[in-house]
Amino acid sequence: MIFTSRYPDVDIPDVSFDRFVLAGARDHAAKPALIDAGSGRTLTYGELADLVDTAAAGLAARGFGKGQVFAISLPNLPEYAVAFLAAMRAGGTVTTVNPLNTPEEINKQLEDSKARFLLTIPQLLAGAKEAAVGSPVEEIFVLGADGADGATPATELFTAGSTPPEVSVDPGDVAVLPYSSGTTGTAKGVMLSHRNLVAAISQAIPLLDAGPEDVGLAVLPFFHIYGMVVTLAGSLHLGATVVSMPRFDMDGFLGAIQRYRATVLYLVPPMVLALAYHPAVDNYDLSSVRMAGSGAAPLGPDVQEACTRRLHCAVGQGWGMTETTALVTVSPFNEPDQIRPGTSGLLIPNTEAKVVDVEDGHELGPDEDGEVWVRGPQMMLGYLGRPEETATTLVDEGWLRTGDVGHFDDDGYISIVDRVKELIKFKGFQVAPAELEALLVTHPDVADAAVVPSPDPEAGEVPKAFVVARERLDPEEVMSFVAGKVSPYKKIRRLEVVDQIPRSASGKILRRELIERERKEVQGT
Repeated sequence: MIFTSRYPDVDIPDVSFDRFVLAGARDHAAKPALIDAGSGRTLTYGELADLVDTAAAGLAARGFGKGQVFAISLPNLPEYAVAFLAAMRAGGTVTTVNPLNTPEEINKQLEDSKARFLLTIPQLLAGAKEAAVGSPVEEIFVLGADGADGATPATELFTAGSTPPEVSVDPGDVAVLPYSSGTTGTAKGVMLSHRNLVAAISQAIPLLDAGPEDVGLAVLPFFHIYGMVVTLAGSLHLGATVVSMPRFDMDGFLGAIQRYRATVLYLVPPMVLALAYHPAVDNYDLSSVRMAGSGAAPLGPDVQEACTRRLHCAVGQGWGMTETTALVTVSPFNEPDQIRPGTSGLLIPNTEAKVVDVEDGHELGPDEDGEVWVRGPQMMLGYLGRPEETATTLVDEGWLRTGDVGHFDDDGYISIVDRVKELIKFKGFQVAPAELEALLVTHPDVADAAVVPSPDPEAGEVPKAFVVARERLDPEEVMSFVAGKVSPYKKIRRLEVVDQIPRSASGKILRRELIERERKEVQGT
């Protein structure tokens, strides 16, 4: 059977994403659009719209336009929105880079996306320059500096002082190219069109109960689909104020809520856990918060209810992925008494889903667990340059295979219970076991390796390695070896030496055996 949204379909404007986001900016030009939490530095909506036009003109003057890619490697700052929207206003595509990635990882993204320009900050410039070597990047822009060897001050873009040329943008053109590990393997460019992005926000609005009076606290990274679409672009489209934080620390986060009277919090499960139980919460006035949404990984009902009681506000969940432009389901914040703890909410408008048996592919009914397939206007165009992997994920009749296992109940609420895909979700970040396994076996003391998720009360999951030693090995040394070659969130946090890695007759790792073993061990402790 096919599950449908209980909400009526919404109209999706045929407009470029940058114009959709800033559609009302001139109408409330004096209102704060973006505030840097640490310094209080503010961009009004009028200033934001002017800067987007100016930066787009600066890019156009350099010949940047349709078919070209602008890479952003920044922490959460007000200028992120300027660059993000300006590249689209000039007709180009934005690829969002995790600034915590290693230069080697960033280089792969720059090469794969064929990025022509790269924007960063002085603290990340050395790594950006290293990453750009051998890539198509022609020019690196740097914020907050007068320039440096091999970089151009971003002020040359942001103060160009001219009007950008009119560019004809088709709603089907690729607007954003974030990178996702998909169901398995290494990161791939996810092609999201202007229509995908406009649709995703238009579809979510009926359930989110947000508006121009809101102040959203943005600590989730803008390079991630959740921070990019829901927190940043969605809030700006609604005329709300976005308070940006470059990193999470508990006291800084709580202090920003109190100082800026934040009304909406965008969270991941470890943050909800902290808000529910951390003693520091009692030291701050959080009475302004009326809504808190959690995403990126399932949140248990006990923690969700505990956070609701402590903050005295609506706490709900959303579910989706980069390939679905963030959201497929969300708790009905428009009807707070209808939020069902432990579930990821209801299908958003214009969206259908079905649950498929993972063994034989037959369709399942309510309360039967299987892989969830979805379709709607927010589904990606495909993976950049990877037709085979696209065909595996986007199948007949527009269905997208999510790789998540779950079920809908009779009322249409979805519960995600497991994953077909092998990704590990560390604090909402995706970690591909195959990448770590390939790295582990390059260590001279490692004969074989498998990496699985290990349950963790704070992070949700952490990467754990099972390794076979050639003779003997030092677990701490092996973990340090991996940590020196990957982003911090990909580090192996636990390691166990075993006699052999369970494999099928074809040589495939029997990962489920190791996952079950790990779960039992964790529960036993």
